[in-house]
Amino acid sequence: MTLRQLTASDISAGQALAWDVVDKEGALVKGKGHVFDDETALASLLDAGLFATVPAKKAPQVSVLRVLNTAQKRLDALLHNIADTSDFTAKLMEIAVLVHSATTASANIAHACILLNQRSGEYSARHAIDTAVVALLVARRLNKTSDEMKAIVAAALTMNLGMLQQQDAFQERTDALDPREVELIRQHPEQSVAMLKAAGVDNAEWLACVAMHHENGSGSGYPKGHEVGELMQNGYLLSVADQYCAAIVQRKYRRTLLPHAALREILISEGKPRDALVAAGFIKEIGNFPAGTFVRLHTDEIGVVIKRGAHAAMPLVQALLNPRGVALDAPILRDTSKPLFGIREAIPNDGKLLRFSMQQLWGNAASL
Repeated sequence: MTLRQLTASDISAGQALAWDVVDKEGALVKGKGHVFDDETALASLLDAGLFATVPAKKAPQVSVLRVLNTAQKRLDALLHNIADTSDFTAKLMEIAVLVHSATTASANIAHACILLNQRSGEYSARHAIDTAVVALLVARRLNKTSDEMKAIVAAALTMNLGMLQQQDAFQERTDALDPREVELIRQHPEQSVAMLKAAGVDNAEWLACVAMHHENGSGSGYPKGHEVGELMQNGYLLSVADQYCAAIVQRKYRRTLLPHAALREILISEGKPRDALVAAGFIKEIGNFPAGTFVRLHTDEIGVVIKRGAHAAMPLVQALLNPRGVALDAPILRDTSKPLFGIREAIPNDGKLLRFSMQQLWGNAASL
């Protein structure tokens, strides 16, 4: 509630007051329900100052899903028209702001969009937005500076610029890439940097992250094969986010991993993590059951994780299928910190489980 001065648009003669009204000293002038009969007298009172305690206007709820879909469409158009765009950096940063606003509104829904919104638009733009979301969430977890986070998000949105057309085509492939295509992939970080520079990008952190987003510190990354001592932390953070988002979505030419399995494979498959701080950031931010993950409960119900709980391993879940595998009439909220509703296992989404829209699971914050 807030005290504000009233205007002629708030009160009119012949209409009952919706609130008690006071003068500028706070003294009661007329009570709720009073009807002013004289328009002239009312105008004089308004000129002298009438005030009322009225409910503050609620800002419309942000739909995280809609914001990210908008960002994806704008990014797709911008990247495909980079050569004809005179203010590329400014327009790219406007899209980065959308990613920031979506993750600020709900980190849970933003992550869930990666797993549950896979049919939205072309893969190249969708993957860039997904990677930007995860990279930003982890960067916040690690208390990166505002400038670093802007550079990391911008790099995520533009990292694959050098193979944009081919990236979408590769999603439909089921056969092996030929040597020319493999070389294109190995060179695309440097090609992306060159294209960004040609478009007027001069942010060193942004360009460096793009250049290093496929380096892993083992010497097996590309294009330079950097060792651990040459690894730039923000570039490595982006690399892990890129690999993670690629691993957890369905693609024809590689198996899909559950979120916790993807992190384990990326971070520790080669032994000790390349950067322990980055690894810890991902583990703490993503956890075993991030939002959007399908899980089987001890009740044998199947549902979707919607929100981190008081304990990372005990999130809130919307149950979708009953123990017999029959769709429930409506989602039922389950607190997995209660033993009866504990999580037995995470399970893959085989395309048959999602019987409810994201809006039914998260409300208007996930409306289309």
